[in-house]
Amino acid sequence: MTAPIDGAERERLDKLISTALDDLGVAYEHPDTGAFLVMLEGEHKLRTMTWLVVQDHTLLVEAFFMRAPAENAAGTYGFLLSRNARTYGVHFSIDRVGDIFLTGQVPLTAVTAEEVDRLLGCVGSYADDNFDPAIALGFAGAIERERAWRAKLAADAGTAPRPT
Repeated sequence: MTAPIDGAERERLDKLISTALDDLGVAYEHPDTGAFLVMLEGEHKLRTMTWLVVQDHTLLVEAFFMRAPAENAAGTYGFLLSRNARTYGVHFSIDRVGDIFLTGQVPLTAVTAEEVDRLLGCVGSYADDNFDPAIALGFAGAIERERAWRAKLAADAGTAPRPT
């Protein structure tokens, strides 16, 4: 087993990741050496907040995907688990309360600007591509109630007297 990285190597990786994020033009916070909270923007999942954290032996990648499904948890988790066979660098996982994340670890020796770009691209595309189907599976009842409520509002607006 290799020894944990020293301060100089941690600083080098910190600079490498900072430069890569600046070059990518993504919004991020840098709360501590080796810790970055990156905001990835999408079309379906509008924002995916993603941690990049330099650990002793790996770069941790962790992004919140969605809350625990309100219904059809097995179907939702099964759908996302089936996606893991085709992912690179990160995979869908759940925490102890059932919330869903994209998580992964990359050896520090593999961390380059290109790899940071690739990992963030994967997180962004996996989150965006799978968000609508996962929400539809895990929150179908809430979506239907929202549609009914909006339809009722539209119907009521059409019959309500207009102010003069």
